[in-house]
Amino acid sequence: MITIINCGMGNVGSVANMIKKVGGKSIITSNRDEVKHAKKLILPGVGAFDNAVKNLKDLGLWDLIKEKVLLEKVPIMGICLGMQLLTKGSEEGELKGFGFIDAYTKKFKFEDNKLKVPHMGWNTVKITKKSKLFENMENQESRFYFVHSYYVDCYNKNDILTITNYGIDFVSSFENDNIIGVQFHPEKSHRFGMQLLKNFVEKY
Repeated sequence: MITIINCGMGNVGSVANMIKKVGGKSIITSNRDEVKHAKKLILPGVGAFDNAVKNLKDLGLWDLIKEKVLLEKVPIMGICLGMQLLTKGSEEGELKGFGFIDAYTKKFKFEDNKLKVPHMGWNTVKITKKSKLFENMENQESRFYFVHSYYVDCYNKNDILTITNYGIDFVSSFENDNIIGVQFHPEKSHRFGMQLLKNFVEKY
């Protein structure tokens, strides 16, 4: 059973539907007791960094998520803004992130304005290390759907799982032990997104 955290800022229904499609079970919740008993977490998010931090704190989930991830070692996958929340902070806001990963979230800045921000649409990911998350995708050009104006800069290169190019090379996913973040939206990424979520359901 996967517990999808609803902080009011993510397309939680689409994530749950895709998990069901690949044979997994999930619940969508913002209830402390349900999160307390979670064996696996997904934190989706779209919108502003500080708003998401405030929402999670107002729901009484912030410290609980820290406890689940750091002490109980429950697997967590952050999606889009959810990935950025797992870092130390963001140029978008003033509040601190969870800091699970030695990384910081930065804004795309293109001097010549040739590339639009947000980065929106399909793009490929280059796998940089072996991971259960990308099993059965290693020998293909995996394409995922992105919508974001901010990207994660990892200070520990060993955490980087995939790289994507949009004007610059940026970290499109990271993994350190039980902590996973993906900048793209697997729930919108058809067969590659299905395979990735299937791997998370079955192998973590």
